[in-house]
Amino acid sequence: MAESDPKTLVTTDWLEDHLRDPDLRILDASWYLPDAGRNGRAEYEKAHIPGARFFDLDEISDLRSEMPHMAPPVEKFMSRMRKLGVGDGHQIVVYDGAGLFSAARVWWLFRLMGKTDIAVLDGGFPKWLAEGRETEDLPPIVRDRHMTVTRQNHLVKDVTQVAAASKLGDHEIVDARSPSRFAGQEPEPRPGLRAGHIPGSKNLHYRLLLDDDGTMKPPAALRAAFEAAGVDLSRPVITSCGSGVTAAILSLALERMGKTDHALYDGSWAEWGMYDGLAAVTG
Repeated sequence: MAESDPKTLVTTDWLEDHLRDPDLRILDASWYLPDAGRNGRAEYEKAHIPGARFFDLDEISDLRSEMPHMAPPVEKFMSRMRKLGVGDGHQIVVYDGAGLFSAARVWWLFRLMGKTDIAVLDGGFPKWLAEGRETEDLPPIVRDRHMTVTRQNHLVKDVTQVAAASKLGDHEIVDARSPSRFAGQEPEPRPGLRAGHIPGSKNLHYRLLLDDDGTMKPPAALRAAFEAAGVDLSRPVITSCGSGVTAAILSLALERMGKTDHALYDGSWAEWGMYDGLAAVTG
């Protein structure tokens, strides 16, 4: 079982022990790819961990962008968090209905906004349910709390920065998609995107970082997985995926390993695969 760290990952035991803490805030960030046939909000309304608020990954984003769920402007993030009753001085735990999937994206988003008192629930809602722990279907009582945000620009990369890193080879670009999508052998779930990957990038499917029960592997096993994928961990890392969600699982794993020089390519393949002027490699 993973060692709990309220800045990265906590166990279901840890959360149950702290469930009634007055400054704990729990977020249900369940989100699924369109072909999953699941609705995160509907599942939340049916049952959730007591006191949890629903974090809408698609709405709490930059809706001016063509790309899905890009990081929102600071002002919008602060406004939505105040509506959820999440603010300064809170310890946040975020989970999802897949085990460990979209929750990592919200963990990364909080860190982008300068908030470090946030952890992902290891194994998520499936593990919580499997252990017979308490749930409810009531909306939480929300009290407004001010939030101070300082955006950490070094934690995110745009397409220009990633193109430069690809050309110069001074970063390791690590793609969390499946091997078949990385190789361009499987069509992308979003229409209109080319197949393949960013030149020079390495493939590490996010599932290889998780055990069968959806919990994250221990740090030594995480490091071994990155090294097996050919990643030189002495270099700074840029994580990528289809649309910036599972890339955050790689980011969380790197943080668990004690590697802090990493950033996430927010546009990921949803952006790179859209532009014919950017090289795409297959195979």
